[in-house]
Parts: sequence; C-alpha cells; structure tokens
Amino acid sequence: MTTAVRPDAALWRLGGVLIMGAVLSILDATIVTVGIGSIARDLDSPLTTVQWVASAYLLAASAAIPLSGWLTDRFGGRAVWLTAVAVFTAGTLLCGFAWSAPALVAFRVLHGLGGGLMQPVGQAVFAQEAGPALGRMIGVITLPATVAPVLGPMLGGALVADFGWRWMFFGIVPLGVATFLFARRLLPAPPPGGVKAPLDVRGLALLSPGLAAFVYGLAEGVVVAGVAGAALVVAYGVHASRTASPVLDLALFRNKGFAVASVSTFLLGASLYSSMLLLPLYYEQVEHVSALRAGMLLAPQALGSAAVMLASGRLLARFGPRRMMLAGIASSLLGTAAFTQLGSAPGDVLLTLSLLIRGVGLGAATAPGMTTLYGSLDRAHIPRAASAFNVVNRIGGSLGTALLAAILHRELTTTPAAAAFGTTFTWALALSALALIPALLFPQRSPR
Repeated sequence: MTTAVRPDAALWRLGGVLIMGAVLSILDATIVTVGIGSIARDLDSPLTTVQWVASAYLLAASAAIPLSGWLTDRFGGRAVWLTAVAVFTAGTLLCGFAWSAPALVAFRVLHGLGGGLMQPVGQAVFAQEAGPALGRMIGVITLPATVAPVLGPMLGGALVADFGWRWMFFGIVPLGVATFLFARRLLPAPPPGGVKAPLDVRGLALLSPGLAAFVYGLAEGVVVAGVAGAALVVAYGVHASRTASPVLDLALFRNKGFAVASVSTFLLGASLYSSMLLLPLYYEQVEHVSALRAGMLLAPQALGSAAVMLASGRLLARFGPRRMMLAGIASSLLGTAAFTQLGSAPGDVLLTLSLLIRGVGLGAATAPGMTTLYGSLDRAHIPRAASAFNVVNRIGGSLGTALLAAILHRELTTTPAAAAFGTTFTWALALSALALIPALLFPQRSPR
C-alpha cells in the first residue's frame, strides 16, 4: 500500500478533529431519548408522533451511509466531511427552533443525513492518512463508538433538567461550529486524480431505502417494513453483482481480512453492542433511577473502554489482532455474566466491577477489527470499505437489538422484571460467544 506518511503530531490533531465529529454524531443519536416526554408536553403533541424525533435521525443516518463511499471518491473526504458537519450543525440549530413536532422530525432528518456521513467518511479519511501508523493510533477513531452512547443520556438529562429540551440541540451547536472550523484547517486536501465513477442511482434507490426500512422495521417491530427493507437489500445484492461500479462494492468481501473483520463486526454489533440497550433500561425500569443517574451508573463501562482504546496501539503491536480480539470477547463475556443473574439480585459492587470488565472487553474487541479491515486494503478502496463496514455494523446492531428487545418483551409478560432482564442477558451472552468463531480467523499480526 502506497501512501504519504504524516508525522504523528499531525495525525493526532487530525484524529482529534475527526473524534469531535464522531462524538457529535453519536451523541445526537442518543441524547434525545431523555427529552421525549418534555418535547411532547411543550409541543402539545402525542408521544407516538414525538417518538419519530429519535427514529427520524436513525433512519436518515442509515440511508446516508451507503452513499458515503461514492461521495468521498467523487469529491474527496475533506469536502464531504466539512459538508456533513455543516449540514449536521444547521440541522441541530433548526431542531432547537422547531415550532411543532412535524417540523422537529423534518429537521432531525436533515440532522441525520449529516450525522450518517460523518462517521464512515471520518474513518476513511483517517485510515488513508494514517497508513502504516493506523495500528498504533486506531483508538483515535474507535473511542467514540463506546464512550459517546454513555455520555448522551447523561448530557441530555442534565440539559433537559436545567435548561429545557431545546438546549439538547442548542448546546451542541457551538461544538459543531468549532468542529467545522478546526476541520477546515486540519483536514487534508484530496490527492489528485480521484475516482470519477458515475453514481449508481439504481443501486442507491434500492440500498438506502432498503436499509432504512429494515432498520426501522427491526427497531419498531413493524414486520412489513422489515420484510420490505430486507427484500430491497437482497435486490441490491443481485444488482451489485451485475454492475461495474455499485454504490456499495460487494467485491470487497472477497478480501479475507475485510470479510473476517466484517463478520466479526456484524456479530459484535448483534450481541455485545446491542445489549448496551439493556443496561440503561434495567437501571431505569427495575432500579427506578433517572436517565441521568442511569448514565452515571454506566460510567465504569465507558472508562474501561476508553482506557483500553487509548492503549490499543501498543496492545496490538505486542499481542496482535487475534489474541487481542479473543481476549476482548472473553473479557466482555465475563463482564456480562453477572447480569444474567439479575433475578438473584447481585450486589451493586459486583455489577459495577462487571461493567468495568465488560468495558475493557468492548474496547479490546473494537480495535483489532478496524485495523484488520482497513489494513488489508489498498488506499483507494478505503472509502467504499468504510461505507460497507458501517452498513454491516448497522444491520448487525439492529438485528441484535430487535432480537433482545423481543426476548425481553416476552419475558416481562411471564416473569418478574429483574429475572426477565437476567434471561435476556443470558441470550446476549450466548450471542456474544458466537463472535469467538471469526475471531479465531484474525491474523496473528496486524496487516501493516
């Protein structure tokens, strides 16, 4: 792989800016959950309508991800990322000024389109610029994925309690502006001679709405939407096999490193990451704590993840992707085990320690997949790979979340709440164990 090597100091600055964008995107996907009730009361709108405030962002982001690779190839990562941040920040500001629930939902769509592009485009930009240094610095672009979901409800709860729901959006705007200004200064210009392939309009028309409908159907339990979305995604697969420049290149999966990392992220999304939904629900519904307090109780998991991710470069260099991935999954399984016993009321100290161990495992299981995935590809293929990787991650997370939500709903109808959560975590534990299979196929050493 041929790429210019940037000094570490410049890479750290670049990574810091891209982290800001990723954190903004993930924060806004989670922050509104604590303000839904306040929004419904203030806008005098039924809760069923206001629930779309959260769903609209998720669906718009899901629809935008498949387009990210083509946009980056066509216009360059710098231009696309800056545009995404600008759209995201404008959408955030408009959400704060929303005068009705339909207006707020519409602005959240704009919001989600920007947010959906930021993460895959940011990953592609950093992976291309880091080159051989990617393994040492992988924690820079993987840290937000596990820390921001914990911070979102905490920040949202504090803002709603002290200032009102509009400040969940207004409070983010200065961060969006600062991110844009820093990015204008630090993001690299695209190399000359970029790819000018025409947009696969038919493929985009199949994949983007298909992915959005599939995610919505799973998240909301709407079977018709889920089946229709799955049919569109399958139709896209047939189309992609017959076109020269598909919007999402399925030929990438012929690369062993990419395929193994993709299967791994699918299973991790379906098990470890989706089960993160259960943790705040347990504390809020069984322990009856506020969303802010629930977020604080999850802090040990975020701290464990952050500590490992910041050291992930050194750990990868010493132990290699396979051993680090296996150790991470094993640690996550150990940290999840105590939650399978919620029906027996395990002590708070045990649960806190388990969350710390679980966080360590999540952090350790994230970095090897990213390094193997991007390190196994030529620089020119990275933007399309980032798009495909995020699509696979989104599908895995949605499937896992839907499955665990269905199990929890069934259990709550027949057993006490604590025991129902314990049984659901048992299923999550079993699903997590499946991730050990692709982990055994990871390379002993980083690809570069």
